[in-house]
Amino acid sequence: MTQALLAAQDLCCIREERVLFEGLDLHLHPGELVQLEGPNGAGKTSLLRILAGLSQAEEGQVFYLGEPIHKAREAYHQDLLFLGHQSGVNQTMTALENLAFYARVLPSRDQDLWAILARVGLAGFEDVPVGQLSAGQQRRVALARLWLSPARIWILDEPFTAIDKQGVAELELLFAVHCEGGGVVLLTTHQDLGSANARRLSLLGETP
Repeated sequence: MTQALLAAQDLCCIREERVLFEGLDLHLHPGELVQLEGPNGAGKTSLLRILAGLSQAEEGQVFYLGEPIHKAREAYHQDLLFLGHQSGVNQTMTALENLAFYARVLPSRDQDLWAILARVGLAGFEDVPVGQLSAGQQRRVALARLWLSPARIWILDEPFTAIDKQGVAELELLFAVHCEGGGVVLLTTHQDLGSANARRLSLLGETP
């Protein structure tokens, strides 16, 4: 088997004196789509933030290509796209300006920004300040980065929130293409994924 792009060993997470999970091991290999499951409060978001290097685990380590992420921080962050609950977009800038800024400051594929915004259902809203858009539209601005990013590791916290069925289908197709190209997708969602190749990982134990 190929080397894991992202791995975790013996992770322990404690929040407000409560153990959310401990002894957690994880291996994500090129081509994998993994859905993280667990009841509310199980620590799904906490785990994603630890894997993304945004939070620290009480115990254990996270590895990028076999090296602890704190030793490969620059290379890891260039190969990682993390989207959390917050949209992470500038409210005063337009949708097009937000996407153009992202394309300038981070390595990105050379693509038509107008076409990408149209693909996520924002045709006609390109020049509207993001703060005037609905919650679902703001989420789409953030998700548009997925069409630009060359990062192989995508960590996505509830990417389908406020997205309609057509938008979900577009995202699932994009996930499949990304994995076929050797990328990995780790996400949380309350929806069932359409892909038969998706692997489910529960904080209470792994299921087929």
